[in-house]
Amino acid sequence: MTDDLLDTRWGRVLVSGAAGVTGVAGSYALTGVSPAFLVSPVERALARTMPGAIVSFAITTLGSLGQQLNFLLAVGLTVLFVALAARAALIFGDAANNRAVPALGTAIVVWVGAVILTDEVVLSAGAALPAAGVVVLAQALDAAGSVTAPISAKRRRALGTVGVALGASAVGVTVGRGRSPTVTADDAPPLQAPGADHQDAQEKLDRAEANGLDVAGLEPLVSDQFFEVDINSIDPSVDAADWSLSVTGTVEEELSLDYEQLRTMEARNQFSTLRCVGESLNGKKMDNALWTGVPVEQFLEEAGVQSGCECVMVRAADDYFEEFPIDALRDGLLVYGMNGKLLPRSHGYPVRLLVPGHWGEINVKWVTEIEVLEQEAQGYWEKRGWHGTGPVKAVAKLHHTELLDSGEREVGGHAYAGTRGVSAVEVSTDGGDTWTTATLSEPLPDNDVWRQWSYTYEPPSGGHTVVVRMIDQDGTVQPREETGTYPSGPSGWVSRQFA
Repeated sequence: MTDDLLDTRWGRVLVSGAAGVTGVAGSYALTGVSPAFLVSPVERALARTMPGAIVSFAITTLGSLGQQLNFLLAVGLTVLFVALAARAALIFGDAANNRAVPALGTAIVVWVGAVILTDEVVLSAGAALPAAGVVVLAQALDAAGSVTAPISAKRRRALGTVGVALGASAVGVTVGRGRSPTVTADDAPPLQAPGADHQDAQEKLDRAEANGLDVAGLEPLVSDQFFEVDINSIDPSVDAADWSLSVTGTVEEELSLDYEQLRTMEARNQFSTLRCVGESLNGKKMDNALWTGVPVEQFLEEAGVQSGCECVMVRAADDYFEEFPIDALRDGLLVYGMNGKLLPRSHGYPVRLLVPGHWGEINVKWVTEIEVLEQEAQGYWEKRGWHGTGPVKAVAKLHHTELLDSGEREVGGHAYAGTRGVSAVEVSTDGGDTWTTATLSEPLPDNDVWRQWSYTYEPPSGGHTVVVRMIDQDGTVQPREETGTYPSGPSGWVSRQFA
């Protein structure tokens, strides 16, 4: 009976699987988490073809974990692709009775497949060569196989192949992490644009710091960590030199402008809060920043809008698209700066859209086209059953609670009502029977911005429930009825029970 690892069915399966893992790790070692990573096009395809019910479940039930699971699924499918390529090469090598075929065939098939998926001729070798190397290793161990070990030669060679493959994969993952983008919004370089008023930006940021409440643990008026939600686990990498925006569709004259043209135009520094339509009622996917950008209205006027439905479709470099009323877009900005710095890649570098007072989904990142429509169409999320293109819902969130040395309890959070503005936050410590006005942070100069609130009270004996609600600038109290996240965003009064 033969002792060759590659002459057994289970041996070929084992080697193919090891080749798959090593091939993905090798691609990661060369590219890091970037659009050139072999997993990236697979993940992108999943994001665009996933059934709406699954997407909604991932967002509403799993939150950010859903996006991570999508990435892991893409990794698994990519490993399977490389493994199947290696397995086919092994079987073909057996049929041809030629030991050179499996390694060479694995390298060619994986390389061609990677080039087709990523359009990266050289970097695709990062997936092909390690996968082929595992096959060569298995063949070498077969050729030098020894039967003197206390376990069978086949098992020993199998363990050796898998061990080396996993070790190489670990090295690949370590190297890949070093190549992955690590620049955060705080690390972004200072914004330098001819059309931007940098002194005004700094003055506004200083004002936001001064206007905040002195409550330990409460997120400041300009968010330290701005939430990130989009359809990608691997963000697109767009070269500013190659970026352009086009205004197309039912217009008198189609327009196009590049990055440098945009940066020379007179820009505006504007505070604006974004809230994700898929967050929970008291979730933390709501943040505030100072954005620097050029008003969209001037481009619409220059193009000469002739829309039959008064709506637009906005498209992005990552193939995301969203349709919404053109009136909302008229107040929007084409943004290239964030908090006095260059817009980070994760927030849409080089240019994103900012649409005040609306859910985050229409604030398109990596924007490339504004198409004025003749008739209504469905955007990415609307095709999946969501309805988040309207004005954002008002909310007062309760995120901070602390029992003070005095025996009093301090509670606090943020309130937001879109462009309607926040005039007051009321707190009830008896489940909603009576209400007291909370302390608010001083307002920032723009309407579409949150405000901090805090309230300190003497806790009653026994358990009690704290409820918070906000009142907008028109005197309208936010709706009490609690609604779920799907399909049009959460609403209702936030409450918390204390023992």
